[in-house]
Amino acid sequence: MRILLSNDDGVYAPGLKALYDGLQGLGTLEVVAPDRDHSGASNALTLNRPLTVESHPGGFRSVDGTPSDCVHLAVNGLYDEPFDRVVSGINTHANLGDDVIYSGTVAAATEGRNLGLPAIAVSLVNRGHFHYETAARVVRLLLEREAPAELGPRCILNVNVPDVPWEELAGIRVTRLGHRDRAEGAVAMTCPRGKERYWIGAAGEGSDAGPGTDFHAIRENYVSITPVHVDMTRHEALPTLRSWLEEVGQ
Repeated sequence: MRILLSNDDGVYAPGLKALYDGLQGLGTLEVVAPDRDHSGASNALTLNRPLTVESHPGGFRSVDGTPSDCVHLAVNGLYDEPFDRVVSGINTHANLGDDVIYSGTVAAATEGRNLGLPAIAVSLVNRGHFHYETAARVVRLLLEREAPAELGPRCILNVNVPDVPWEELAGIRVTRLGHRDRAEGAVAMTCPRGKERYWIGAAGEGSDAGPGTDFHAIRENYVSITPVHVDMTRHEALPTLRSWLEEVGQ
């Protein structure tokens, strides 16, 4: 098995190294990751300039672009042999609920899926203990079995792992995405030159976070695995929209 590893925290991120170490012996591992932190980059591709690829010790490679750039280049240009799987992570923080819209970790997995490869995005729900090895063991467990084809051609697995030792995990739950409250307000500050600057406010807490959601599973110390489908069409709304447009046309 040939496995492409990427992330959004950058090529030097401890989660990426832990993932690489934890998957040793499972197949051929290739690492292509951003040269710096690209958290929140979502699915952006760099189209307005060429990209630079640098080699690092251990065979790691970095790209001066987004997580999607990394996976796209790796699959479509950097290697002659095809890949069997893409794994993105281990992200330093959670990707629960609405986080998947912004997440560069999820985006790297999505890019792999868009290029025809089964893909997993994995995140550590960090509580300051940094048990990346627990998340790596979860990924290894998943990779040792072929994902069912019935998941669909545009589906990735979004995996969130509690920040605890392996022995303290309660188990694994299949979940749906929950939803967060509205984000906190932007944080204003004044730079040394007197200019006003802003930090994006912190994400809201879980509002739709009851049983069955990824938020709830994590609170109960379960690994959360959510099948995320890239098709963003709200199919249930199509009949209503058609009826509305018929009325507008009258």
